[in-house]
Amino acid sequence: MEERIVHKQLLKQYCEQIFLQRIATTQQAMDDAQAAANNESKSSVGDKYETGRAMSHMEKDMHARQLLAHRQDLLALQAVNVQVIYHVPVAGAFVRTTTTSFFIGTGLGKQVINGETIFFLSPASPLAQQLMQKKAGDEFEFKGKNRITEIY
Repeated sequence: MEERIVHKQLLKQYCEQIFLQRIATTQQAMDDAQAAANNESKSSVGDKYETGRAMSHMEKDMHARQLLAHRQDLLALQAVNVQVIYHVPVAGAFVRTTTTSFFIGTGLGKQVINGETIFFLSPASPLAQQLMQKKAGDEFEFKGKNRITEIY
């Protein structure tokens, strides 16, 4: 298999692992909040009991929303095709510039992988949208002037 496709597959797997870790951590936090609500014992001061339960339920609801967002992010990432060598920046493309590298697939921000700094961009992000209007050799602004040297 071509080296560039393997590189993109590894980047996608890296992102998937981050989302799976986030899902597991958030699920555990949600379970802990539910357990705290269930273990809240009734005291002689009823308001304290009710407040504690309400706080635990609010925390559980917050974690449930985060869990849903992480799962949606993972599903969106899994839909990204990295099996193709692209010639324009699109979802699934890796873009190398004179100063920076980008992977358009999911918004994880700046990550360092094997000593290489890569910006992981959501296809909907303003920077990804700007890149999608360019081709190899074009210049754009990102922390100064950059020129796209390679897209795949």
